[in-house]
Amino acid sequence: MAMSSGTHNVAVLVRDGVLPMELGLVHQLFGGARGPSGERLYEVRTCAVPGPGMIRTDADFPIGAPHGPEALAEADTVVVPASHEQDESLTPGGLPTPLARALDSAAHARLASICTGAFVLAAAGLLDGRRATTHWLSTDLFARTFPSVTVDPDVLYVDEGRILTSAGEAAGVDLCLHLIREDHGAAVAADVARRTVVPPHREGGQAQYVQRPVPVRESTSTGAARAWAEDHLHDPLTLGELAARASMSVRTFNRRFRQETGLTPMQWLTQRRVDRARELLESTDHTVDRIATEAGFGTGASLRQHFVLGVGVSPGAYRRTFRGVRDPG
Repeated sequence: MAMSSGTHNVAVLVRDGVLPMELGLVHQLFGGARGPSGERLYEVRTCAVPGPGMIRTDADFPIGAPHGPEALAEADTVVVPASHEQDESLTPGGLPTPLARALDSAAHARLASICTGAFVLAAAGLLDGRRATTHWLSTDLFARTFPSVTVDPDVLYVDEGRILTSAGEAAGVDLCLHLIREDHGAAVAADVARRTVVPPHREGGQAQYVQRPVPVRESTSTGAARAWAEDHLHDPLTLGELAARASMSVRTFNRRFRQETGLTPMQWLTQRRVDRARELLESTDHTVDRIATEAGFGTGASLRQHFVLGVGVSPGAYRRTFRGVRDPG
């Protein structure tokens, strides 16, 4: 978790065959992040190797890349979208020399890939000995091609600190929001999500895809129970109570819930409560015990335990990072 001072430079590395949606979502999400006075928090630059120019996409239109590899050397974060026509042919050490040199110049930057962009990072040797993910249709090939990488085929994204990888296009949204949240807190990320009309937070460990490929009827969905739970996080909610809200048996509700979200009801509830605690730590001076009560954890000890597991730091450290104030207990 790193609070940026000043504008954070994001370089998006595009290659022939790039997916326009992935390029666009990086600009939309990072470009929409605003500080307390409305200032832009990120500057996003589209760059290409060996230099600026027109880049073919996988659609029927090209895009212009106004920047060259120097943008990678100057970047705080480098994002590598997918190019399906190139990625799956890559092998260890098999990057074109100019591309390999460009990535070497970004040795100080945070690196993130979307979809099969992970093949680029792996071919550069950047994922050796690390966990990573990519689109679920490509994970078997990825694992065979890069045996030194520990591939997790079932998650939305993997955060290994300086290097992050994500699954298909939609998971790129989750990854970008995760990065914004880590840089500037839950409130800024939630504002970006609202502007873009996407879910504000899907944990990286959530399944890449759910078992139901088509929408279910509202009467057989757990959506209403989830919406109700969001408004009652401070209450000691039980699985039986949530199932009753959906007019289902506990067994049916649990199965449906996992099909629709990729999580168990209690995993989802814990994540929402951690999100609520983050918001309160950023926006109030409440004590940890009071925040624990309002977020539904009951005790400060329970909040601290779940917060460290979910966020990686203590509530007090999180508050100091995003508010610059001392934890009042």
